[in-house]
Amino acid sequence: MTEIQNPTEEPVVNPTAESATETVAETATEKVSEPKVETVTESVAEETETEPQAETSTTSIATYETKTEVVNRLKELSESDEEVTRQELDSLKSNFYRIHRQEADNAYKKFIEEGGAAEDYTPEPNPEEGEFKELMTALREKRAVATAALEHEREANYEKKLEIIEKIKAITENPDEINRGYNDFKELQQNWNDIKEVPADKATNLWKTYQQAVEAFYDTLKLSNELRAYDFKKNLERKTALCEEAEKLAEETDIIVAFRKLQQLHQDFREIGPVANDLREQIWTRFKDASTVINKRHQEFFEARKQKEEDNLAKKTAICETIEGFDIEGLKTFAEWNTISEKITALQAEWKTIGYAPQKMNTKIFERFRAACDKFFSHKNEYFQSVRDNLNQNYALKLELVEKAEALKDSTEWKATTEALVELQKKWKEIGTVPKKYSDQIWERFNKACDAFFAAKKDANKDAHSEQSANMEKKKSIIEMLSGIVPEQFEGDLRTKLREAQEEWNKIGHVPFKEKDKLYKLLREQMDRLYGFANQNAAKHRIDRFKESIKGGNSGDIRARLVRQLDILNNEIKTYENNLGFLNLSSKSKQGNALVEELNRKMDKLKDDLKEVKAKIAAYDAEKKQKEE
Repeated sequence: MTEIQNPTEEPVVNPTAESATETVAETATEKVSEPKVETVTESVAEETETEPQAETSTTSIATYETKTEVVNRLKELSESDEEVTRQELDSLKSNFYRIHRQEADNAYKKFIEEGGAAEDYTPEPNPEEGEFKELMTALREKRAVATAALEHEREANYEKKLEIIEKIKAITENPDEINRGYNDFKELQQNWNDIKEVPADKATNLWKTYQQAVEAFYDTLKLSNELRAYDFKKNLERKTALCEEAEKLAEETDIIVAFRKLQQLHQDFREIGPVANDLREQIWTRFKDASTVINKRHQEFFEARKQKEEDNLAKKTAICETIEGFDIEGLKTFAEWNTISEKITALQAEWKTIGYAPQKMNTKIFERFRAACDKFFSHKNEYFQSVRDNLNQNYALKLELVEKAEALKDSTEWKATTEALVELQKKWKEIGTVPKKYSDQIWERFNKACDAFFAAKKDANKDAHSEQSANMEKKKSIIEMLSGIVPEQFEGDLRTKLREAQEEWNKIGHVPFKEKDKLYKLLREQMDRLYGFANQNAAKHRIDRFKESIKGGNSGDIRARLVRQLDILNNEIKTYENNLGFLNLSSKSKQGNALVEELNRKMDKLKDDLKEVKAKIAAYDAEKKQKEE
């Protein structure tokens, strides 16, 4: 950025000498220089090479509506001899990225309005950006060349002004010829005024040397009173006019414009020669007082702006700390990511409302802000990409299940296909979600294939249901027959009757599935009741026969065999009890309950056998004791 030049950097005076007092006063008053002013608009979306400084100018900068207009303006600047200012380059750059962001926002909104998902949106490339950057680079190089040329010109001007000073000194050193040399002096002074800027670091000393040479000339010059009076009068008129202009600047609302005009007035004031001695202090005081008003406003303006920039830096630092404080690693769901995204978007919007930070920190704080935002959105993109990959993988798995279901939908292998489709449905539930745009479509295909098979199976099984209902009635009649038997009054072999009933039951086909367990339970209750009675009678007959068999003789081997049989039965009962304990704890299914019932029946049979063996041992011991007595 180009600084506003200090009024003391390149002063020029008129050939009529002023007093040393006036020169010193001017220099002391006008030492305030304008701070650098930033004009670049900050934006998260701008590229890394954002220049935080720009030239301050009162020239209005155009606003463009399309990126093509911006590029065309850059081409126009690159192809012409027009001066390229940093302020205009920064404005063109700001316009270009502002338009690009607006286009990107509009494209995103359109994508969402048309039903697109936010995570599926991919920004369109910026085709004009390559040419834009090339032109910007070329224009910056052009400015650099122009700046170098200007510095070279300033050095040349410095050497020319040194030559003028030496020539004035040469005229002054010859007092006898000084009157005749007055015209030469006036020409040298005009040449001095025609020569423009010199290097800023040499301007003050050059001015002082020149002023000393001019004052020495006038001290030596012996002019007529009329000529001096005429010069003083004209100089007073011109300086009075400058004072009036300086005083009007107090009404200028733009302090930057006022300060720049004041600098030019100071330049003009220096180029005017002296006035009469009795008016010099008066005219200078008037001009200096008018300058003080502008200088004070100018200083207050930049002090206020400096404080504002410090406040802006604090606000921007707080935003950076907020974004950096988000726990990115702890975000595990879409909702959590979107919540933080909305917060960061709001912080970005707030950032744009905050003005510039101090010059030395403006770029650094922006880079910190952009790095924090980039880190979050980079991690978010990685998360959403992993989710998309997972959704796509789930889609591939479900598509495979759909194809298998569609291949089975026309099968007439009812049982095997039912089991296969049920297994596919279980796998379907185990697989996670798929992309939203495929979700309904793929589910409809899968559900349609399953429904087609089960509808066909239902039609095919209508006759089977009628047959099963008939079988159910037959089995109910068997249960009713058994429930009507009173074992104590039954004539004939009860065991044979029960075996025949069981064989008839087994010959009957399937019954409705939901009635199967209920009917079987009723059958077992009657069978257990009747077999219990039959077993008790049978055991009683066996014990009576045993007692008859041991009356004729008494062998010790019989008792030993019964004891071994007793141990075997005890061990088997313990084994069944252990198995039943395990099944009661671990099994909750119908199949497990049926197994428990079967084990209980077998254990009851073992306990009946155990009682019979104990009764036989007791009969054996009683018979032996009777014989011994």
